[in-house]
Amino acid sequence: EPPSGTRDFFPEQIRLQKAAAKAAHQAAAGAAKPGQKQTSGHTVAEHVEVGRAIETEPPSGTRDFFPEQMRLQNWLFGHFRATARRFAFQEYDAPVLESEELYKRKGGEEITEQMYNFVDKDGKNVTLRPEMTPSLARMILSLGGKVLLPVKWFSLPQCWRFETVQRGRKREHYQWNMDIIGEKSVAAEIELLAAVVDFFRGIGITAADVGLKVNSRRVLSAILTKFGIAPDQFPFVCVIVDKLDKIGADAVVELLLGQGVAEAAGRQIVASLSLKSVDELKLLMGDTDDGGAVDELVTIFEMAEAYGFADWILFDASVVRGLAYYTGIVFEGFDRRGELRAICGGGRYDKLLSLYGSPEVVPACGFGFGDCVVIELLKERGLLPTLEPEVDFVVAPYNAELRAACAKVAALLRGAGFAVDVLLEPAKKVKKAFEYADRVRGDRVFFVAPDEWASGKVRMKDLRSGSADDKEVDLPLDGLIAALAEMGITSSAK
Repeated sequence: EPPSGTRDFFPEQIRLQKAAAKAAHQAAAGAAKPGQKQTSGHTVAEHVEVGRAIETEPPSGTRDFFPEQMRLQNWLFGHFRATARRFAFQEYDAPVLESEELYKRKGGEEITEQMYNFVDKDGKNVTLRPEMTPSLARMILSLGGKVLLPVKWFSLPQCWRFETVQRGRKREHYQWNMDIIGEKSVAAEIELLAAVVDFFRGIGITAADVGLKVNSRRVLSAILTKFGIAPDQFPFVCVIVDKLDKIGADAVVELLLGQGVAEAAGRQIVASLSLKSVDELKLLMGDTDDGGAVDELVTIFEMAEAYGFADWILFDASVVRGLAYYTGIVFEGFDRRGELRAICGGGRYDKLLSLYGSPEVVPACGFGFGDCVVIELLKERGLLPTLEPEVDFVVAPYNAELRAACAKVAALLRGAGFAVDVLLEPAKKVKKAFEYADRVRGDRVFFVAPDEWASGKVRMKDLRSGSADDKEVDLPLDGLIAALAEMGITSSAK
């Protein structure tokens, strides 16, 4: 169960939430009525005690999202969701507050030292979630076998880790997660890799910009066994060798020595991580029993050809991933220019649900894709979109007496699904209404003036067409939406 007073959102709840929001929006639009006549406002002078100036920057490693940043985030999330929809994944969510014990696994993972954890007022040890996968595992277990496997779920959670702030890495970030629970074959990993490539292509990133390194924890396990590493040392060794790119070979060997690994074995392990092809891997493995792990890698590369993304992936024995729960195929997206940290990563974690009490092994795999680093990538490639506010109409009253009429026009347009802004201060001068509409990036202006209103009409001007036909036009209030449709002006709202 989630922490007391919080909720999980399974796919059906997400669908209900979206349906309820849509119904409420439609009901509000349908029930909108013209406001009553308002009198002019006035200013009352009063004494205000000025307090001490506050710090206006957010806490280190966190971000404010002003409207322009929210437009970019919504654009990015839209691409995440569109890819998930194309691959038939269902959305879910969970509380940002989780039980601390969910993340305290064996293996010496850095994540346990990076949690924003505390004791709540009920005396419970809780934390802001540092990652989503354990929450997903908890939710699957909570269903108690009531869900038919496999399931394909995705989420866009905010995650928190107290770590060093650097380019593309903050202490809070949003992460696109896609997971397949209940499928033991590498067909699941291939679908996930295909989804990653599909997303990149959708935002203009090519195989020349990003690659996907693929390896197998089972292959690594066989290699470590070959060099005398005991099974109980394996999780710790994986966490250590994952640091190879960050700290270098000598430092990795030193850390392995600290885990009781002989220096010669440590050097051999590091050397084996330099393999860059499956053929080299086969030579190293020889007759070593890898449980079919090499064959899985071969299958992935063969299927990548069929899916059409073979130019995106490559074998790299140094890819381990730092989380101890991975058990099979692992992969990592990287910037081919080498300027950015890992862009995304994931793999198979067949034993995680057993770690949380499942009496049966439940096969699972998935990936996480942070929002910060992909934005940096788009900046580097000059691919950030220019996103303006989407305002279909600005409705401007000529004077205070026409505010109710203005409200009627706005309600009519909003009821048809248009995005409508209302000029709150009357504008006797048309220029003022046009200037405001231009500032908020409105496409068209409806000017509610006495003469036109008396004859049952409103005046519209198109501010964006730039054509010879953009002059002002008077349209009848009765049948306004139909008149707009005849001009080819319809709402894009769904």
